[in-house]
Amino acid sequence: MESKNYHEDLSHIRSMMERSSRFISLSGLSGVVAGLTAIIGAVYVYFVFQREGISYFNGDRNILGSALVKELVFIGIVILIVAILSGYIFTANKSKRKGLKIWDATTKRLLITFAVPLVTGGVFCLALLYHHLFVFIAPATLIFYGLALVAAERYTLTDVKYLGYLEIILGLISLFVLGWGLVFWAIGFGVLHIVYGLIMHKKYK
Repeated sequence: MESKNYHEDLSHIRSMMERSSRFISLSGLSGVVAGLTAIIGAVYVYFVFQREGISYFNGDRNILGSALVKELVFIGIVILIVAILSGYIFTANKSKRKGLKIWDATTKRLLITFAVPLVTGGVFCLALLYHHLFVFIAPATLIFYGLALVAAERYTLTDVKYLGYLEIILGLISLFVLGWGLVFWAIGFGVLHIVYGLIMHKKYK
């Protein structure tokens, strides 16, 4: 009987330590919504290319005008905002159900750790945009996003790093298949997020 209580106490202590050192309220459903948003965005961009007379899959090196580049950047920003808002809403609801704080010292550490490679990647992509090296933007976003996930794993669910590894690998592969960035982007930010989100939802619901 005493042995059983001892193990229960250890389990409770480990649970408390986990809650105090890791942000465990990430919602798998937010990943699903983010993935669907990315796929819808990628499909929309494809039809924007069609509208501009650009045949994306014919293997030509297409020249993008400044107006089109601005439109694509705007679409990317909208996708990012929707993904962030959905992530916050689902995560906040999950935290509320579990009686956990969504904003504490652990959350701050998580966001800082996540933001360093992400902001670095954002500036790097702006430089690529400035120099009209559009073909490298999709691979760069995947690689830096993956690095951000791997770094953030220290303060959240361990499973996040596996998604990060896949994003990095996908980004590196896309560097050798230039011109198909939209496809790799849809797979990385769309399909992988949906699969990851469904797995996490089932595992941690």
